[in-house]
Amino acid sequence: MKPLTVRHATTYRYARPVGFGPHRLMLRPRDSHDLRLVRTELALSPPARLRWIHDVFGNSVGLASFAGTASELRIESALHIERYALDRPVFELDADAATYPFVYSSEDRSDLGRLLERHSLDPNGTVEAWARKFVTGRPMDTLELLASMNRAIKADFAYNPREEVGTQLPAETLEKGSGTCRDYAYLMIEAARSLGFGARFVTGYLYDPKLDGTGDNGTTGAGATHAWCEIYLPGAGWVEYDPTNALVGSEALIRVAVTRDPTQASPVSGSYAGEPEDFLGMEVVVTVTSGEASDEAAAAESFTREQPRVAAG
Repeated sequence: MKPLTVRHATTYRYARPVGFGPHRLMLRPRDSHDLRLVRTELALSPPARLRWIHDVFGNSVGLASFAGTASELRIESALHIERYALDRPVFELDADAATYPFVYSSEDRSDLGRLLERHSLDPNGTVEAWARKFVTGRPMDTLELLASMNRAIKADFAYNPREEVGTQLPAETLEKGSGTCRDYAYLMIEAARSLGFGARFVTGYLYDPKLDGTGDNGTTGAGATHAWCEIYLPGAGWVEYDPTNALVGSEALIRVAVTRDPTQASPVSGSYAGEPEDFLGMEVVVTVTSGEASDEAAAAESFTREQPRVAAG
């Protein structure tokens, strides 16, 4: 078990006071056997009325309604969690799924539904052709097939963070040979789906041991929100693949939400009432550290604990 503290602050700035529409927050993970949520803290400035729902995927989503106007909107979240994972994950697949190709049971296919379907345009079949390169034999080891694809994205593509909102189409990522963590995750999802696997998009955070001085190798994508994918393998369930870092089932991955498509997985989304030129920009600061924050440090933060009320930052 590794205790981790995640702090995520998003700040929007405007040239003059503006009004704010409803905002949707995907910042709180759900408890599971591999992740225990010990405590959460949340602050909104200006103040807002907050209610919580579970979306169609079972994710915990906060809906914030703001009153009045302001020239700055700040959303600060802190998570204190315990992450449980094996240092060397061992995935025990059902005998029928241990080698590729295999066929999901009728029950699994029904439940996976659209998670089996391709979602992006690929008129020239470039994504499927790229995926087929990793099928080096029939039958072949299922886990090695997916691990090879995961490693290849890290090895063969250039990580290229960008300011623009949104996710590249997988065919575009292949053409450019570069992308962000969201682009890489989407490419692997669509490639896996083209081979018949059920796959879904994951948004969350990445712990880098190097930042705490406890590791030698830095990871790519720490210091911001992170994205990866999960692939459903009978017997093992949903297995995490992070093509940005070639990680498989790592404790460094802190899952917040899972969705069918990247467009459904924005950590913070909303609108403002004003002119386009009123928007001056936004800043996102994310830190993930091991251990609990000290009481003094926690007190210095302008967070409100737990969710029944939300205070100004």
